[in-house]
Order: sequence, then C-alpha cells, then structure tokens
Amino acid sequence: MTTISYPHLDESIQTTVLDNGLRIYCVPRENSAKTFAMLATDFGSIDCSFTLDGQKYDVTPGIAHFLEHKMFEEEDGNALQKFTALGAQPNAFTSHTMTAYHFTCTSRFYECLEILLRFVTTPFFTDENVAKEKGIIGQEIGMLDDRPSWQAYVGVLEGLYAVHPVRISVAGSKQTIAPIDPAILNVCHRGFYSPANLALLVCGQYDFDKVVELAERITPKESARIAARDYGKEPEQAAQPYIQKNMVVSRPMFMLGCKDTVPEQYYQRQLIGELAADCVCGKSTVLYDTLYQQGLLDRTFDPDYFTFAGGSCAIFSGESEHPQAVQEAIEAEMRRIAAEGLEEAVFSRAKKSAYGRYIRRSSDASEVCRMQAEACFSGAQCFDFADVLRNAKAEDALERIRQWAKDGMVSLAVVAPKKEAEA
Repeated sequence: MTTISYPHLDESIQTTVLDNGLRIYCVPRENSAKTFAMLATDFGSIDCSFTLDGQKYDVTPGIAHFLEHKMFEEEDGNALQKFTALGAQPNAFTSHTMTAYHFTCTSRFYECLEILLRFVTTPFFTDENVAKEKGIIGQEIGMLDDRPSWQAYVGVLEGLYAVHPVRISVAGSKQTIAPIDPAILNVCHRGFYSPANLALLVCGQYDFDKVVELAERITPKESARIAARDYGKEPEQAAQPYIQKNMVVSRPMFMLGCKDTVPEQYYQRQLIGELAADCVCGKSTVLYDTLYQQGLLDRTFDPDYFTFAGGSCAIFSGESEHPQAVQEAIEAEMRRIAAEGLEEAVFSRAKKSAYGRYIRRSSDASEVCRMQAEACFSGAQCFDFADVLRNAKAEDALERIRQWAKDGMVSLAVVAPKKEAEA
C-alpha cells in the first residue's frame, strides 16, 4: 500500500495496484456513517471505434450505455436486488468518457463490495435479456430526447465536432441500439472491462487490507488486452456555427461552445479551462454583471469546460431571450482579453472560486470517488487540484482564451420555444 498525503487539505489516499492491473484508491472518512464505493472503467460513449486482438470494430452509438444496463444481470439473479436486500443504494452511469457502478451503504459493506466486484467483471448476456433491455433503454432515450437541456448539450457538441464521436448522444438512439446483440456486448466487455482498465474507489470507513483481499479474490487473475481506440481526424474549427431545435420551453435555452485543442495533460487542462471560462464570463466578472443588468442573462448561466480523449471545449450555458446577443458579447470579451491580456485580479478571483468549489466537492464521498476516477484515468489524483490551482498562471488561462477567440472556433446551440402551429 502507498499513502499519498495532502496535509494542507487534511486528506490522504491509500492506493495500490493489483497484479492484474486493477487500481485501488481508498479515501478515509472516519466520522462518516456511510461508505461509498465505485468500480469505474475507462470506457465511455466516445469509444465506439477500436481495434481488439487485431480486428477493427466500429460499434453502434450507445453501446457503452447499453452495456452498463446489462451488467446488472447475473446468472443467479439481478445485482440491484442483491444490493437492496443488504440495505445498500446502488446505481450506475455512463458518460462520454467512462462507465461507473457504485453503491452507498451504512452496514454490510464488504458483502456489497463483493457483489460490485463480481457482477462488473462477470458478464452474463442472453438473446432474451438483451432484447428486453432494448425496450427499456428506448424509453430512457425518449425521455432524454424530451429534455431541452440535453438537446442543447447534444446540439452544441454537434456544432463543434464534425468527426469526433463526442458529437453523438451518450445513449445513442432507438435506431442505433437496435442491432446490439450478446456477441458485440462481449467484445466491448473484453476490450474495456479488463482489470487494467478499471479503478476501484472507496470513500468512508473501511479496512484497506480487506478491500484488497476481496478484489484479489474476485476479479480476474490476469488482465486482458485493452482495445486501441480511434477517434478520427477532427478539423481545427467548429463544424457548424449555429444549431437550433424547437421544443416546448418557456424561453430559449442556449449553449455556446468554444472548440479547443487536444490536451497534452488532461487533468491540468481541465482545471485551467475552467479558470479561463470563469475569467471570460463567470458570475464575478464585469461582463456577467453587465449582461445580467441588461436582462440578457440570469442565474441559470454557467461557464464550464469539458475534456475528453481527443478533444476539449468550453461551454457557456443558460437561458436568454436573445442568445445571439449573449454570443456576440462573450466573443467580443474573448477577443478583448486575447488582445489586451488577462487582469491578474480577475484570474485571482477565478482561482479562489475554483478552489472553494473543489473543496465543497471533496466533502461528499460520492463526489470524491467520481473526482478520483476522472483524475486517475487522466494520470492524476483527485486532490491534485490544490497544487494545480496554486501553480496556475494567468498566462495559462490566457492561452486558452486566445485559442477560443480565433475565427471559426465557436458554435451556438439554441433550444427555442415552439410556435403555436408546431406545439
């Protein structure tokens, strides 16, 4: 076991790597009544083109999310029911970049952990249970399609990216999931659920040696080869400057995306990108206050940044009666900063805000595990944010803003109210 200490945060991470490649990270919370555990794989919706054992696969969009649903099925029952019988709260999620299975419990932690380790590493697919799941996931896709915020999010990524699969909805569509069968699910599990592509994360009260013993006993003794991914060759500029979808909303929702370069260091870029977006139009900036006073923005506005294998982008989202006016103001501010430089006071406020945000996230066990999963798949640790933010310079954020300010890097996605004839 190795202990990584962060004395200035009063935090530590106990970690080891098993012989099969499984990474284990445990964060103690001695006073916590609940313990949270997550088993995550570095496999998300963008990983739909890959080579495994010399064979090229182009799998259908939505397969990572479909696989997440099917993993709970076991030969002797359903893992969800087993968790519930032990008083635990299980769940799972699929993002563009990873799939994670997790539970929270107040007792019988090791029994729950055994269930988690076993069902995630032991696939059980049949023609019957795969066919049944298509109807269930089809309903979930329908609900996603009816969410204006999700449609704006999918829209801005479609606008920014011409080739990269991040432009495709995480769940796919009813049409894309139709051809999924047990054979291709097994291929994806073999290629991406190898222990060396997994991370086990625990936050709460636990015995580290017992966690390791369970993981060694239950997970495969050897690690299968991880599939080699291909994201295509993406153009530098945004694919489409404007995308509009009409839905039943009371006022327009928008997402303004700024296309960025492929990061060299993903973890550091994520934090610097967040700082840069906050410097352009965070809630403490003059620009945000001006647009708020003019009635162009409200409290729904949020600047954010997103990194993923093969790309990154800033996204400014919110509601406004005049999204194009907001776009013009943000683009003008980026051009101004790119030309004049970034004020140190603005950057300093953004750093303090980011530090406070990550400290708040660190107080939640589930957030700690998610932060650690994202960090470890990027070659870092979840509490590294403190050092990255401490060492960040205004020039780092300025470099990002200058990239966004180049011609052709921006796409605006708007979800507008349906007209009466369309409603």
